[in-house]
Amino acid sequence: MSDFAASAARLAPSDLMSLEQYARTRNAFRSEVIAHKRARTIAVGQHTTLIFEDRLTVQYQIQEMLRTERIFEAEGIQDELDSYNPLIPDGTNLKATFLIEYPDVTERAAALKALKGIERRCYVAVGDQRVYAIADEDLERENEEKTSAVHFLRFELSAEARHWFQAGAAVTIGIDHAAYTHEAMLSDASRVALALDLAQ
Repeated sequence: MSDFAASAARLAPSDLMSLEQYARTRNAFRSEVIAHKRARTIAVGQHTTLIFEDRLTVQYQIQEMLRTERIFEAEGIQDELDSYNPLIPDGTNLKATFLIEYPDVTERAAALKALKGIERRCYVAVGDQRVYAIADEDLERENEEKTSAVHFLRFELSAEARHWFQAGAAVTIGIDHAAYTHEAMLSDASRVALALDLAQ
């Protein structure tokens, strides 16, 4: 199985640890995921972060949800799989959790109003190709007054963009909202990590 096939396969109940097994291995698994996410976490400016998801990060989220909610019945486990599996990249795209981060509550409330629509102004640029996010396909996360502090994004890359991404072209993650314009160029480690999300 290729690296991509291994990373892209949807999670099944048999891929998950039982609550008892997870309790025994949680600390080690959590450390593994934290290290894994380091290259997949991209700060864009001072107040936004994109965490690019894959099979391992999604498994961790599911295991934590099962642990927190004490879910052990098959139907409940399948519900969590159905909710989180769409966050695993499909081979033609990158998928990310997008966080808007303002520690001060008053400042955050004002920012979420000013940044309405920011989730649709996030992009991945590969060479001269800029791909904007498809945001929040699971549910609407903004209203008439403000956006949400958390969004789920999909960046659908053309075959040409995927080729250049994997060939080592410069890749930039950016936002061009009227109230927030920033870019971050991927490090080599981050580009290599995200390239594994794309089909060969």
